[in-house]
Amino acid sequence: MSPLTTVGKSERRVDSVKLATGRGTFVDDIVLPGMLYARILRSPHAHALITRIDAAQARAMPGVKCVLTHEDVPRVPYTTAGQGWPEPSPYDAVMLDRKVRFVGDRVAVVAAEDPEIAQRACEAIRVEYDVLAAILDPEQAMAPGAPVIHDQPDASGIKDASRNLAAEIMAEVGSVERGFAEAQRVFEGTYRVPYVQQSSIEPHITITWLDEDHRLVVRPSAQVPFHVRRLLAPLLGIPVRRIRVIKPRIGGGFGGKQEILIEDVCGMLTLRTGRPVRLEYTREEELTAARTRHPQIVTVKSGLRDGAFTALEMRVLENTGAYGTHALTVMSVTGNRALSLYRCPNLRYEARAVYTNLAVAGAFRGYGCPQGFFALESHVDEIAAALNQDPLEFRRRNHVREGDDQPMAEVLGEGKEGFKQIIRSCGLPQAIERGAKAIGWVEKRRRYSIADPTQTMELVGHVPRRGSGRGGSAARETSAAIRRGVGMAIVMQASGIPGVDMGAASIKMNEDGSFNLLVGATDIGTGADTMFCQLAAEALGVPVEKIIPYSSDTDMTPFDPGAYASSTTYISGRAVEKAALAVREQIVAVGAAMLEEEPGKVVIHGQKVCAKDGRFVTYEQVCLSSLYQKDQFQIMATASHMSYDSPPPFAAVFAEVEVDVETGVVRVVKLVEAVDCGQVVNPQMAEGQVEGAALQSIGYALYERMPFDAEGRMQFRSFRDYTIATAVDVPEIVSILVPTHEPTGPFGAKAIAEIPINGPAPAIANALFQATGVRLRDLPLTPDRVLVALRSSTVPR
Repeated sequence: MSPLTTVGKSERRVDSVKLATGRGTFVDDIVLPGMLYARILRSPHAHALITRIDAAQARAMPGVKCVLTHEDVPRVPYTTAGQGWPEPSPYDAVMLDRKVRFVGDRVAVVAAEDPEIAQRACEAIRVEYDVLAAILDPEQAMAPGAPVIHDQPDASGIKDASRNLAAEIMAEVGSVERGFAEAQRVFEGTYRVPYVQQSSIEPHITITWLDEDHRLVVRPSAQVPFHVRRLLAPLLGIPVRRIRVIKPRIGGGFGGKQEILIEDVCGMLTLRTGRPVRLEYTREEELTAARTRHPQIVTVKSGLRDGAFTALEMRVLENTGAYGTHALTVMSVTGNRALSLYRCPNLRYEARAVYTNLAVAGAFRGYGCPQGFFALESHVDEIAAALNQDPLEFRRRNHVREGDDQPMAEVLGEGKEGFKQIIRSCGLPQAIERGAKAIGWVEKRRRYSIADPTQTMELVGHVPRRGSGRGGSAARETSAAIRRGVGMAIVMQASGIPGVDMGAASIKMNEDGSFNLLVGATDIGTGADTMFCQLAAEALGVPVEKIIPYSSDTDMTPFDPGAYASSTTYISGRAVEKAALAVREQIVAVGAAMLEEEPGKVVIHGQKVCAKDGRFVTYEQVCLSSLYQKDQFQIMATASHMSYDSPPPFAAVFAEVEVDVETGVVRVVKLVEAVDCGQVVNPQMAEGQVEGAALQSIGYALYERMPFDAEGRMQFRSFRDYTIATAVDVPEIVSILVPTHEPTGPFGAKAIAEIPINGPAPAIANALFQATGVRLRDLPLTPDRVLVALRSSTVPR
């Protein structure tokens, strides 16, 4: 294979100048004449029927142009999940409903001349409710006599609405009962992971208007523009051809913008008024009415014989909240990935997603994997401790390897039965080795071991006593005894949804030897446009600046499902590579004809088509000839790509922590992520993905939570309350990109964006155990939980 010239290099982002200068970059960077501003009236109750709604006073207010309630819009069941068609999520929502199912559910929407008028109009709407009993505990959702949340007759795709069961999975490989019977030791543990929010800096925002042809133009902060168009058409009662979705830059998505949350009401207001409409969530709305990660209660049971698994069973109870968006597919991924990580002949997965009258869960980076791997990798650590084995060596002996099958992936799939999956590239052994060396595993496991009574308490300094329970500041206020520990986890992900995801790309040649690249794929801040340009430049033999990208416009670009499922590089990138290679063939054909040679007797070198005798024609000459001379035609190609393969990236994650045994504060000192993502396209951007995901997972592990009161109201309203990891919490992060070659990926690449979020939380929990001897099975690892565990522990303090 020829050496790569552009792929594998840290090329500057193609949108860097635009982002730095703010040139019409984000949704809100335009102001249209006659703009109206929309606000949503939301339910104060977790579960209620609207018995009367009176919007007359609101409609009479000066400046109010439109008020919509459930009495004013068609009732069209749909799912807010931006997924492939037919959607695996139930059609259990309508634009505005007579029944509200969580605190924050839509009641009405107003469009007015300015946001303040719209807000006052919302407050002027009079609503009478018949308050119903609510379900706030997922473990009670299926109990006999529990109130039914989705009793509407026009909903579809719900597994059993009478039991509040949104979705259910039963899958088995081999015989788990036989595996447990053959085992010498059987282990079982239950682990809980909470609601957490994506916390994108840019909230959900959409601007809609009618163009000169009276077509609806939608400018959303969305990860899935083509799904937006498809879902809007029936909701608004207009054909797809009358809708154009244009996605600008996105200020963070993380899965939360894989939903159609506001585009429908915004579009309806524009159709009703004929004027542009802007609707933006507040931070409070993001925390109460947007989407979250699915909370799960995960029970892992394992059987072992001679240090190897004979059986692995995982049982999941998932809280999908008030609506079933992504309920089935998230828990599909939970079991699919976790039960594919270790060699085991007998696997069983049982999962149920239940409705509650709490916040709606949806897509979030990792998509079920952070939940499953926190449970599995905590459980594996417990096994290693019980067997008195080094947890690294236990993992090294049992994890899957290149050439192994993934039988659970074939049986379970994602929302439906999958396809046979063979691991063709696996850098996990190298990742473990390099990550262990970077963290100093052997030496620190010995030095921090609480088994050595002389080292049960190591005074290493002072930690801050902060009200939030965070411990990342360099400021040291009070002396406290600190214990240190190191822990690890290994994880995997996938690269797209096999047999489902399809991406397309078009490339057109210009007279100066440059190329227009059109892709439907969505750059949500990951640098996807830059990555596509590098792939195209590599295939065409030109520098990156010769590629002019344009993405995510449903009128102008070819179809792409959007940025999710770690599919952008592997699926959409492969379409770019195929289109570029097709254009390259056309360049060779035209250049060979100009040189009066056979295509097989010329080569491309230095943006020239060269004959063996030294004659050549430049790319510019080739394009001019194709456009203006013999056999005139446009050099261009469109290619699509769908794959039945979904190669897993792998990672080994190592964490070093300090634990203040007097306050319960846990601080991450160092985090090492060694990631196998195949051929790295842009190392700098890949490292940015690793570091950003690592920090998100630190917040998931230590701080983030969403408490609800007895009435189902979310208690946090802003980032003053909802604590995410910030700059002061950043530990030393070491990113190691482990080179492998995935034969089915573009130039050998596979996914990178999601896998780094899966491992830090279990690695931190395992480091906490090594430091203190106490095992916490619930996230987050807050100071109060750590203190309770320490006080009830028999480990010497």
